[in-house]
Amino acid sequence: MAVFFFIFDYMKRNLPDIYHIALHAAKSASEKIMEVYQEPFQTELKYDGSPVTLADVSSSKIIRDLLSKTNIPITDEESEETPFEIRKNWTESWCVDPLDGTKEFVKKNGEFVVNIAHIRGMESVFGIIAHPVSEQILLGGIEFGAYLIHFKDLDTPENWHALSPPSQLNSPLIMACSRSHHSGPVLQLIHEIKESVETIEFVKKGSALKFFDLAAGKADFYPRFAPTMEWDIAAGHAILKALGGEVTHATTGLPLQYNKANLLNPYFVAKTNKFHEKW
Repeated sequence: MAVFFFIFDYMKRNLPDIYHIALHAAKSASEKIMEVYQEPFQTELKYDGSPVTLADVSSSKIIRDLLSKTNIPITDEESEETPFEIRKNWTESWCVDPLDGTKEFVKKNGEFVVNIAHIRGMESVFGIIAHPVSEQILLGGIEFGAYLIHFKDLDTPENWHALSPPSQLNSPLIMACSRSHHSGPVLQLIHEIKESVETIEFVKKGSALKFFDLAAGKADFYPRFAPTMEWDIAAGHAILKALGGEVTHATTGLPLQYNKANLLNPYFVAKTNKFHEKW
């Protein structure tokens, strides 16, 4: 039996070539991001008022150049959006945020990541979240499980740390929340949850770095009642699903979908497996 599980675990880590390319893209982009981070850099504003730096643009180019080898189309925050008339015919695509948490990058608090998700149809099936500062990558997909790996172990899967679904909710319950974005409707959700639990504690982090806590069971849920785009959540969604969790529409309770006509996400709640079972 032990031999069976060892072989099965190895097979899960024996990822398709396209995912190894994506992993190297995330690592190379992270290294470039850190080069910019450690030097003085300029910050500009995009049309929507959000900040952009050389790190965003450089990371985007590195990732696009490497992912182009997979012959899978790409939706990327820092590139011109492909019209839906074309995208609606895609059977699969990459969904990329080359630097998620630019506000945190500018503040130099270390809470920024690289997001790469593989979309099949309208479902996120595999995700990579790379944290340049700690040189760690969180990855997962329902067909492969979820893993935490260090940059230096990228090509040695036997050193990857396999993650297991959290065995229980935290007590007190822990809610992950944004460091830079806040919204009122979340208070109603908190009120509803407090009908079942006495106390909720909060952990604030920028970007999709929150998914490191959710995947490790250090947080139970992450509600977002403020504007986000598909590339902000798609990678984390795939990783949570690999651990029995889910990301659901805050109103309908249905799983989020991707490569939509409008790439803006609805309000959502990201849930670990145990939270998803109860709420």
